[in-house]
Amino acid sequence: MAGEKSTVARPYAEAVFERATESGRLQEWSGILELLRLIVSDPQMSRLIANPEVSREDLTRIILDVAGDRLDTEGQNLLKLLIENRRLTVVPEIQALYEALKDESEGAVQVEVSSPFDLSDAQRQALAEALQKRLGREVTISTKTDSSLIGGLLIRAGDLVIDGSLQGHLRRLQTELGI
Repeated sequence: MAGEKSTVARPYAEAVFERATESGRLQEWSGILELLRLIVSDPQMSRLIANPEVSREDLTRIILDVAGDRLDTEGQNLLKLLIENRRLTVVPEIQALYEALKDESEGAVQVEVSSPFDLSDAQRQALAEALQKRLGREVTISTKTDSSLIGGLLIRAGDLVIDGSLQGHLRRLQTELGI
């Protein structure tokens, strides 16, 4: 399902990225997509979006009311297009794909680091420097705590996954031993 959503979201993300690049508004579009993501991810809004009894016009009006003046004309047009095509549920994927395109164009990469414990600022800095050398790009790290990893780190940078977790080592060992 996640792959299907990415496939549906990709043309929208690419079109928004192309428009943002043409108009020199990469950062503004990041804000617009983040706002839309926050709105459609709200549990109450998700129920409205999924409710077939709510008309497209009512849904447009409600979301525009929630967004207020934080959504410019182009953002409103994107919203209307997504509502018309019944694609509001893929806004989080559109936003993530857009950010990946933006980062790539700026020579940067978003890295998600999962660890069984909170990383200190010094550990984050050292990790960012090491990844920057390995990837040859500017690195922005986001971290999350995942106690199931037991020890080590799980690093995701786009399509690259570095599994240095204890759990990952144990899985590889099981595979090698045929267990």
